Amino acid sequence: MKRISILVPTYNELDNVKPLSEAILAEFAKLPQYDYEIVFIDNDSKDGTRDRLRQMCAGNKKIKAIFNAKNFGQNNSPYYGLIQTTGDCVILMCADFQDPVEMIPMLLQEWENGYKIVSAIKTTSKENKFVRFLRTCYYKLIKKFSDVEQIEHFTGFGLYDRSFVNVLRDLNDPTPFLRGIVAELGFKRKEIPYEQQLRKAGKSKNNFFSLYDIAMLSFTSYTKIGLRLATFVGLFIAVISFVIALAYFILKLCMWDTFNAGMAPVVIGMFFLGAVQLVFLGLIGEYILSINKRIMHRPLVIEEERLNFEEE
Repeated sequence: MKRISILVPTYNELDNVKPLSEAILAEFAKLPQYDYEIVFIDNDSKDGTRDRLRQMCAGNKKIKAIFNAKNFGQNNSPYYGLIQTTGDCVILMCADFQDPVEMIPMLLQEWENGYKIVSAIKTTSKENKFVRFLRTCYYKLIKKFSDVEQIEHFTGFGLYDRSFVNVLRDLNDPTPFLRGIVAELGFKRKEIPYEQQLRKAGKSKNNFFSLYDIAMLSFTSYTKIGLRLATFVGLFIAVISFVIALAYFILKLCMWDTFNAGMAPVVIGMFFLGAVQLVFLGLIGEYILSINKRIMHRPLVIEEERLNFEEE
């Protein structure tokens, strides 16, 4: 009998974890041909989520939990959870019901058809239209400049075959960007469209800084445009500056007594060049930061506790 792992990363999802587990159990009641496990990986919740997970694990041995020693971020924790599962395939989904539980049979059907990865693509969403517009712009920008074909509106929700999970384990990447890795490694993949739902309970944990961090991780991992842009813009400004300086010098020679532009051009030019340099220094710094994290090679996650993993 094939075994299916459901992985659910959590952070302060007290009101969602039990209803979600019940919904997942109801779906597998319709799929008696599969064995399964539900694995929650908690990123140091502070709202009682861990106590709720302990109760759930005590009542059902098929529900398992990994408690991280601290919050290791929304990239590392799901990635680490994937490589801790034991099923023949893993379905990764969020804890807030934005990823429809009803899609589990559809994902499994495509897996049975031979696809190693089944990506759920949110072609429509009930989120704020302006936020969706910004996300769309981001996806298109990354897709245009990436060396690897990126998947638009893919959040990680989907099914991953054990062969792909084994590759993830062997990658040994301390700063993984799962969405990019899925597009990069070339496994046979199927895309399934869906409408992203609103959160059932609680508030989103994303903010400007967490979203910026994800955007920069994908930008520095899969594009060279930042460094190339710095080179080309620098060259362009150098040429323009030379032309303006030459024109200024000629006018000064030809109109020695009447031409007087003052210090305004110099001051404006200095501020402009300074601003451009700061922008590109910051961009180059993002690349260096990404390199630094990989060189330090810190562990993805430090576990504090496991529940119901005794058999493994």
